Amino acid sequence: MKKAYVHGYDYRENIRLQDQASTLVQLLHSDTVYPSGSSVLEAGCGVGAQTVTLAGNSPGAMIISVDISETSVAEARQKITAAGFTNVQFHRGDIFSLPYRSNSFDHIFVCFVLEHLSMPTKALQALKSYLRPGGTITVIEGDHGSAYFHPDSDAAYRAIHCQVELQRRAGGNAMIGRELYPLLHGAGYNSIHVSPRMVYVDSSKPELVEGFTKKTFTAMIEGVRESAVRAEMIEPHVFDKGIKDLYRTAEADGVFCYTFFKAVGKK
Repeated sequence: MKKAYVHGYDYRENIRLQDQASTLVQLLHSDTVYPSGSSVLEAGCGVGAQTVTLAGNSPGAMIISVDISETSVAEARQKITAAGFTNVQFHRGDIFSLPYRSNSFDHIFVCFVLEHLSMPTKALQALKSYLRPGGTITVIEGDHGSAYFHPDSDAAYRAIHCQVELQRRAGGNAMIGRELYPLLHGAGYNSIHVSPRMVYVDSSKPELVEGFTKKTFTAMIEGVRESAVRAEMIEPHVFDKGIKDLYRTAEADGVFCYTFFKAVGKK
């Protein structure tokens, strides 16, 4: 069942997703490489922010990228075409009921998808049926409980909690990163390995200050202001102070930390 996407599908959110993807390529995807001739299913491609990296890292692999949103699929297709890649095909589809035969793919890639699902274990089980014996699944998720920063700010933590709570009410889990091992194990995968990928940002890393602290994380939290205030989760002035304090961590003496989790399992 499709749930409300907390972050939205508007132009600003698409730009944020692209900023996130381009900023984190090395951290998250340097070891995401598939052999030539292999077939890869990207489940939940969104607007193609991760697809471009997948296609570039594995030019000899055949990638099938699917998403439940026709609009997102269209944008992803345009992005891949503009980048000049020819090893990706796009389809609209629900990952709980894809039109593929069992044992169709050598590898499956799922990035920033499980956090939006009310039944992540069932999603992983459904995807496993499309994976050939011995094939791998790669799952990447963030964990909003891992965010901490200097200067510290109670208002900033309260603003972050609003996004976490809104996502929970929509059926998702913004702190799912820490659960990847038990989720994959519960879905029946083997040889599971989880590696934390920490983003550490200070003023000596200006590209991360702009691309991650400001344009990715803080922009994401800032984007839920209207929903959080309307739901009476927080007073407007407290939320605004929290956002101001998050931007404050991007100044010369500020520090921001966040951890993603990358899991690989086998069928």
